[in-house]
Amino acid sequence: MDPLISGDDGAVELLAAHAHIWEHIFSFHKSMALKCAIEVGIPDAIQKHSKPVTLLELASILAIHPTKAPSLGRLMRLLVHTNFFSMKKSENGEIMFDLTISSQLLLKDHPLSQVAFIFGMLNPIMIDPAHHLSTWLNSEAESPFHVTHGRSIWEHANAISMFNDYFNQAMASDARFVARFFTSNDNKIKGFFEGIKSLVDVGGGDGTMAKAIAEAYPELKCIVLYLPHVVEGLKGNGSNLVYIGGDMFRSIPLADAVLLKWILHDWSDDNCIKILEQCKEAIPDKDHGGKVIIIDIVLDNNADKLKDSITQILFDMQMMSVSIGGKERTEEEWKKLFVSAGFGDYKVLPILGLRSIIEVYPL
Repeated sequence: MDPLISGDDGAVELLAAHAHIWEHIFSFHKSMALKCAIEVGIPDAIQKHSKPVTLLELASILAIHPTKAPSLGRLMRLLVHTNFFSMKKSENGEIMFDLTISSQLLLKDHPLSQVAFIFGMLNPIMIDPAHHLSTWLNSEAESPFHVTHGRSIWEHANAISMFNDYFNQAMASDARFVARFFTSNDNKIKGFFEGIKSLVDVGGGDGTMAKAIAEAYPELKCIVLYLPHVVEGLKGNGSNLVYIGGDMFRSIPLADAVLLKWILHDWSDDNCIKILEQCKEAIPDKDHGGKVIIIDIVLDNNADKLKDSITQILFDMQMMSVSIGGKERTEEEWKKLFVSAGFGDYKVLPILGLRSIIEVYPL
């Protein structure tokens, strides 16, 4: 008898291991079902219906091919199972579907809509490199993205305008989401910019984050530093928002504080240290209010946060797939960067869900 299945316990463990493998094989369908739901317009259809909807009503609203209504039901079964929609029975026994807080974020007109981010991250250009991890591990290629596309993600974005648009829209979508917490009355973040008269948003893209901060804090001067060809033609608000083209590895405009939102995870440790050194040159010392504000993941192996930890680790795999040396970091790894760049103290504020705000202070 196979020693793996000797006894009842062995058989149970073997079957569980087999199921575990299958779960990983087919988990990609979760992402594809999510993408499909947005593409066919399920969240917006339910929202416009203004009440829970039956499967036949949903199929009719979406103009699903008549023979595909049962297949739509199978799609909804998975999306209910993954908590994107709720399901209940009406008084006459019909199954009814409704939105959850997660699917509200899938509405195209929602102010915090994640649609652009989902389309950006699930673009085949972003997914294909994951198929080449093994080739990359056994080669001198700089990243799986290089193996797949023959160049870096930044070079690819410059060459393929449609991909560049998807990527920039994804980043703007995320910036709007994060900015909501910086510009709300949330007691955890309220007053975060008190005492700061000027802020540089390094790598700030089209300025979505800086615009929101500038509007919420009219006394704060906001500067967006990004690549010259990106900010060319972008105009400030005529008062406390300006755009400057430049290279964060060479120079950062002087300010009281520097904001690095989802920047450092794109880069290797050596490049992160170079960026942080430029930040240090741009701000005053701690006694005069100087600080760097980092918004990024801090990997946490706390068992109580296992679900968050798994998502963080998955994003670390994404960075390994598409960047050159980029990665998500533990607090100890962040600390080594700060010390190497000549900073003194730092503070981690785990108040943004999967990500944290890290305040770093110069000596």
